[in-house]
Amino acid sequence: MSNVQKLNAETAQAIKVLSGLDFSGAEARALGGGCINRVLEVRAHDGPCCLKLNAAGALPMFDAEADGLAALAGNGAFRVPQVLACGATADEAFLLLEYIELHPLSGAEDGRRFAEALVQLHLDIGEDFGWGRDNFIGASPQANTPHHAWAQFFVRCRLAPQLERARSAGYGTALGSELEQVLARVPAMFLDYCPRPSLLHGDLWNGNAAVDAGGRPVIFDPAVYRGDRDADLAMSELFGGFPTAFYATYRAALPPAEGYAQRKTLYNLYHVLNHLNLFGRAYLGQAERMVRSLASELLR
Repeated sequence: MSNVQKLNAETAQAIKVLSGLDFSGAEARALGGGCINRVLEVRAHDGPCCLKLNAAGALPMFDAEADGLAALAGNGAFRVPQVLACGATADEAFLLLEYIELHPLSGAEDGRRFAEALVQLHLDIGEDFGWGRDNFIGASPQANTPHHAWAQFFVRCRLAPQLERARSAGYGTALGSELEQVLARVPAMFLDYCPRPSLLHGDLWNGNAAVDAGGRPVIFDPAVYRGDRDADLAMSELFGGFPTAFYATYRAALPPAEGYAQRKTLYNLYHVLNHLNLFGRAYLGQAERMVRSLASELLR
């Protein structure tokens, strides 16, 4: 194995206590894609597993991820990595997952299957918008206080906290007062459109979507909550990478209601503000353009 490293002995012992799997002295290899956590492939006698590591204080983030994976697995539409152990030592938090050989969505058949699974996920309807616990979007806390009204939930639990963080980081002046005005006008976008509280992945960019070796759709790294299904679809368009057949199949089953283009900008503003708060000024211009676009529609 390239980039071979040894697992911390205390972490290996804690994993053994929780899962019965013995990784003492096992080889570990760094996997790509982890900008927040260390992600390793670890091998023992029973084969490979995926291990996420971070500082001990990151345990709530791993607990929330395990909860989200369990919710997605319970729906049954996608293959989801099984959680094998979640815990922490004095120095290190860990999340041990089933290892799945992942392949990117690369053609029409992959896109069609992934869309069919997403339709099934989004037809899992709850009573309220939000979730039974708070969780994380990337490394950022994500509030999920249940609300009956979608617009109120999205403003209070999504956009307003990101705006407050942006102000604390010194971006408030650049974003201007228009963003606050946009937040006040968000309910007007939902006078004629009443979404249902669908089960969402919550962070559905192409880096969190794949197929396994047999072609079954796989999702992982969730930020689960119940919300407008268009929020997942919008996120899938933010960075691209999904096959054309994915959108054709999804929209044939669940056609978007009028006003989707505007909602897409609103929903993706949340993710762009989060990237601004996590990674800095490189995302400021994009956030400003999105605010101006929404303001030109909502404040005229």
